[in-house]
Amino acid sequence: MLTVLLTASVSFVITFLAIPAIIRLAEQKKLYDLPDARKLHTKPIASLGGVGIYIGFSLACLLLISARTNPEFQYFFAAASVIFFLGIKDDIIILSATKKLIGQVAAAAILIHMADIRITSMHGLFGITELPQAFSLALSYITFIVIINAFNLIDGVDGLAGTLGLLTMCVFGAYFYMVGMAAYSILSFAMGGSLVAFLIFNYNPAKIFMGDSGSLLLGLVNSILVITFIRVADTPVVTYPVESSVAVGFSILMVPLADTLRVFSIRIFHGRSPFSPDRNHFHHMLLDRGMNHKYVTFCCLLLNMLFISVAYFGRSLGPTYAMLAILAVALGVLGLIMYAKKPAQESDQALQPNADHALQTSITKVVPFNTEAAIAEN
Repeated sequence: MLTVLLTASVSFVITFLAIPAIIRLAEQKKLYDLPDARKLHTKPIASLGGVGIYIGFSLACLLLISARTNPEFQYFFAAASVIFFLGIKDDIIILSATKKLIGQVAAAAILIHMADIRITSMHGLFGITELPQAFSLALSYITFIVIINAFNLIDGVDGLAGTLGLLTMCVFGAYFYMVGMAAYSILSFAMGGSLVAFLIFNYNPAKIFMGDSGSLLLGLVNSILVITFIRVADTPVVTYPVESSVAVGFSILMVPLADTLRVFSIRIFHGRSPFSPDRNHFHHMLLDRGMNHKYVTFCCLLLNMLFISVAYFGRSLGPTYAMLAILAVALGVLGLIMYAKKPAQESDQALQPNADHALQTSITKVVPFNTEAAIAEN
């Protein structure tokens, strides 16, 4: 327990001290994420919070996780570095969806082929157990890419991605601590400590955003933890086995995963790229119905806790029925939100094509915010 507390404290302190320096640097260099027709903020805000999260998280892990007893962690940090620098470049200069996907596949390849973090069984979900190697590899790649992008896409409201990430880190960290997997518990609480420090500056009104460097990193860590959780929790010899581990693991990431799969499906159905921007996310729906940033974040947190509770208390039903129960609750909540009455002054700005056009024609996300610099760039 002392090691876990030390981990969280170290990552918290480092991130807490780093973020104000990052904000000052952004102010000095005039580097901001500028508002546009699709974004929710109305003034320029630095979007380099992922730098502080990465520094605090990495240093805490390197100080307290032994590479000798946990050799797979060297590959975790290699993949995390790939994702972090990919995110930093996307925060400064917009990358195409293809380049981002290539970077994510590279990080996933390190974890799957070198760290052996992959899905080898469905653990009884829909009656499926062991998977053929080809199918196992394909499903593992898809899982990594979907979860990484899930936290990237849910990061649209002040404090939302950080709060949901903190919840998942606490759940995974507590479980791995109970079953004696200290290194994975440290990994979870190191990220959790960094997120607590970041959220101090990110809750509405936000002083800094997580950016892609933070949200992609958060998604990567969650993908490692959930695949490991499903594999370990389904083992009868573990100290605290969890029935229907695949359904419980899915429920821990339910809000970002369900939102991402829903939005991807809508985009593909309309003949668009699944990575194209829009305002169809769950948090946009809540905002359009009159909620502010704090209420949207709190609502999503409660919903995710509800899904975890449904899966945990329904785990004895078996993975298939537990998963169906989660999906039924999700569809019910979505139906209530979709048919809720919108405020009279509802804006149709989300449906205007110029918002996406403005985003796609923009050269950078983080740009000098003064007239002279803008003229010089043009």
